[in-house]
Amino acid sequence: MTNATQPIILTGDRTTGPLHLGHYIGSLRSRVQLQHEAKQFLLLADTQAMTDNVGRHQKVTENVVEVALDYLAVGIDPDKSTIFIQSQVPELAELTQYLLNLVTVSRLERNPTIKEEIRLRGFERDIPAGFLTYPVSQAADITAFKATLVPVGDDQQPMIEQTNELVRRFNLTVGREVLVECVAVLSHVPRLPGIDGKAKMSKSLGNAITLGATPDEISKAVHDMYTDPNHLRVSDPGQVEGNVVFMFLDAFDPDTAAVDEMKAHYRRGGLGDSVVKRRLNERLQALIAPIRERRMQFERDRAGVLEILRQGTMRAREAAGATLSEVKGALGLNYFGS
Repeated sequence: MTNATQPIILTGDRTTGPLHLGHYIGSLRSRVQLQHEAKQFLLLADTQAMTDNVGRHQKVTENVVEVALDYLAVGIDPDKSTIFIQSQVPELAELTQYLLNLVTVSRLERNPTIKEEIRLRGFERDIPAGFLTYPVSQAADITAFKATLVPVGDDQQPMIEQTNELVRRFNLTVGREVLVECVAVLSHVPRLPGIDGKAKMSKSLGNAITLGATPDEISKAVHDMYTDPNHLRVSDPGQVEGNVVFMFLDAFDPDTAAVDEMKAHYRRGGLGDSVVKRRLNERLQALIAPIRERRMQFERDRAGVLEILRQGTMRAREAAGATLSEVKGALGLNYFGS
């Protein structure tokens, strides 16, 4: 178990679908390591996922267990990391309500992350209120556990800045240090594109390789991967930059010297796409096979997985409840002495 002097980390995923290799390279591997170095809370963000899935709530709830299975399959240990369900910790919703009083609508609309996500979803001015205010919900998630470190991508830095703004505003308002500021832990791993070359890898876009993919699904995905459209013959010089196969090899092939040699050969010509894809397929099959096997083992005991989530959620409620009690006390909302 983690030592009380260790840093507290909060991280998590929206429960809108099974996790894929983009999640694995971007965060899951580091979370497995971090659980040995810090007190880690892993949030299954179903409440947040509801903010832009109106009418698709069943998809959100069904994927809670799917994401939990992925966590367990990659090596998250529930004895070292607290895995919990956001919607089942009502203390987070109450803390969100108090923090909402400390931020304006115009400040939320200026948040670069929110602005970009509103654009991507085509909301324009028809923005669901829950979606607009989810940075405050995220701030509650972080501050409820007094997390000091929050692993995020570059695009999420504005969310951490807004969290710290709210922490400072709250502490100034009540005249004492109650909530704790956090630090963004940035991933140094480039974001993986989809197998079609598009910037975003997503199961819903059909351009992702999930962590539970079968051997045939992996082989088909690699076969369909975007390479260099001008590399028509084996003898033609090929372009490595923007070539999805080489981007995946950079991410998953530990033999960097061999990959560098393949890149040089590809650039000068004489190396076919099929050879490069064959190597990548071998690497991905070896990587995913044990993850898939562990996932299948956990899936056979879904009741056991739900029990892990129940216990983790109880621990999360205890931690969040302690912070909420401090917050309510600082605001004078402890009418009955508790």
